Amino acid sequence: MRLMIGFCVFAAAVAACGDNAGVAGIAGDAAVDGTTGSGSGPRVTATVPPDTATDIPLDELLTATFSEPMDRSTLTSATFTLESTAGVVTGTVISTSTSVTFEPSARLAPSTSYVATITVGAQSASAIPLSSPHRWSFETGTTISTMGVGVNLGTAGGFVLLGKSGITNVPTSVIVGDIGVSPITSTAITGLPLAPDASNQFATTPQVTGKVYAADYAAPTPDKLTAAIDDMQTAFTAAAGRAPDVTELGAGTIGSVTLAPGVYKWSSALLIPTAVTLSGSATDVWIFQIAQNLTLSSDILLAGAASPKNIFWQVSGAVVVAAGAHLEGNVLSQTATTLDTGATLHGRLLAQTLVTIRGATVTAP
Repeated sequence: MRLMIGFCVFAAAVAACGDNAGVAGIAGDAAVDGTTGSGSGPRVTATVPPDTATDIPLDELLTATFSEPMDRSTLTSATFTLESTAGVVTGTVISTSTSVTFEPSARLAPSTSYVATITVGAQSASAIPLSSPHRWSFETGTTISTMGVGVNLGTAGGFVLLGKSGITNVPTSVIVGDIGVSPITSTAITGLPLAPDASNQFATTPQVTGKVYAADYAAPTPDKLTAAIDDMQTAFTAAAGRAPDVTELGAGTIGSVTLAPGVYKWSSALLIPTAVTLSGSATDVWIFQIAQNLTLSSDILLAGAASPKNIFWQVSGAVVVAAGAHLEGNVLSQTATTLDTGATLHGRLLAQTLVTIRGATVTAP
């Protein structure tokens, strides 16, 4: 038997610790070989971090991969938990059909042992549960990830425009990537004449190089959109929960500056009247948390190998990209987003209300 700061970790026999044994109320491992259960039911085939790993970054995201497609409605904070001797860790759970990720609401405590558990409440797409809980343990170090951790968009990442209240276009725009609306129907997509596919699962339109999805199209489109909207809202919450590295930069007005990777937070609106450069590597991450409106009147520029897929704008108010301005990254807006005439976006607009574009260009990152 191996000890890891008070946690039972199996090396040979389960009986050495017991499947329901533990220290300070935390259960021991159900499996340490990367699998759970046997037979034709779902199994956990891999985890991040691995079982018994040490020196884990304090901003680590936990991920489990399954042996078969899962029922995503069963992958929740009730079936994926994280605990330390100090108690239960709160966080956000986001999933794909074959994996699930737990993002803690705050950075993990340094030099602390944790146990993650996926319970038998997690079921496959054919309604078969895990045969037993899967648990794994790890110990944190004292540092954060040098390259940062992006926000998991889940299936919402499959869209360049996604809105709950509709998409309004003033021709002529150029949109490269799929777009969707839900729970509103296709009648809320205006300025984009739609030609439904023979399957009626999606439509096409001349201004969109991609597919157009709406909640009133044929199955499986409604379920696909429901999942994407849920993932969008989960991503918004996850981005808002990141611990900031810099707060109130420029007192709500920034421009003619170069920003290093990190989490930036404003309790006010943010105005960007002149160009801002984001400089970093291809794996560096920027998260901008804005409590009110975001107004961009100039350009967001990238330097080094900075990538728009690793840039996230979490905005509780409205987003306006003014005429001729350029934005890089993924916009997670709690209200409306607008790209004005001649504006360009290399990224995504994911809005919990209305998306409006006026003769603008949107390209997937």
